[in-house]
Amino acid sequence: MAKPGYGKRSAPNQLPRTRVDFGLLPARERYVAGFVDHLPEGAAMSVKQLAKQLPLYGQQAISSALTALSVAGHLRRVRCAVGAGDETRWVFRTFWSRTAHDNEWWNTYLTAEHAAHAVSPAPDTSATDTTPPPWVPAEEPSPPVAEEPGTEQGPEPAPVPPQRTLDQAADTQPAPPAPALRPSEAGPSLAYLALARLGHEDRRLPLSADDCQELEAQAAEWLSRGVSVDYLITALTAGLPAQVDTPLGFVRRRLTLKMPPHLSTTPSAPSGTPAPPHRILMECTDCGRPGQPEALPDGLCRPCRTTHRPDTDDAPIHPTEAADIKARMTNLRGLLKSV
Repeated sequence: MAKPGYGKRSAPNQLPRTRVDFGLLPARERYVAGFVDHLPEGAAMSVKQLAKQLPLYGQQAISSALTALSVAGHLRRVRCAVGAGDETRWVFRTFWSRTAHDNEWWNTYLTAEHAAHAVSPAPDTSATDTTPPPWVPAEEPSPPVAEEPGTEQGPEPAPVPPQRTLDQAADTQPAPPAPALRPSEAGPSLAYLALARLGHEDRRLPLSADDCQELEAQAAEWLSRGVSVDYLITALTAGLPAQVDTPLGFVRRRLTLKMPPHLSTTPSAPSGTPAPPHRILMECTDCGRPGQPEALPDGLCRPCRTTHRPDTDDAPIHPTEAADIKARMTNLRGLLKSV
């Protein structure tokens, strides 16, 4: 599965799979296309990764096959800028279509994807839903679940509770409210839980319940200064000696000496210059040169398109240069025969 690489993205408007898919392509391109078509969503599609999985061809042959598939209208490669500020990075994707489309269709589709991605709001990190946007690669993709082809398994619906009649509703008395918990009966604090996790994070720092209660006030002071629980645990467990004789005294000393400064919890004022919108650029399938979709017909830049399809350029090779090349090749063949 791809992380920042050329992850597969399926394009819409594809016909169902048949036995004659890619039948008009040469044998090599048909072989590569059939393999790519059955890859799962998000799978790596870089030349190196495909060459590792396809033993019949090397990297150069796979690169030429992908270029031919791009010209045939089956794939387009794009790069997308994700993140904000200094944390912006490029994410690469390969749009794949079992059904071949012309340049006009691809330009329209990629332009719509660009517009949809540019106006989509940034995800709210404070919300409970932490699903990443579709352009961001999954950090740790879950393993594929074995299922029959053509079927999708969704979550089982929750059982519907039986409806009460009017008589049952009248006879049912409301339950008394639950008594409020006193502060002493409340659950453990975040500081206490962070201290309790130290022994699980590193066996050299096992703390008892009394130890956690004794150090709870100091750990709570850390959290009140704006740091997270993970930051607190990392600061206490980083760079431990080979053996810790007294975990209680060791943790107390680190809580005192490594006390972080106060962090401002108020959001910073937005700057006058708005953040640049997310950009989606298509890139040449052969050399990776970025550009707008309309500037890369067949998914290729002008130099690569000229090399792959010489009849598309208005500047043919000069006859003198062609004669020199032919004479040189004839000379090389003669030298090889004489060896």
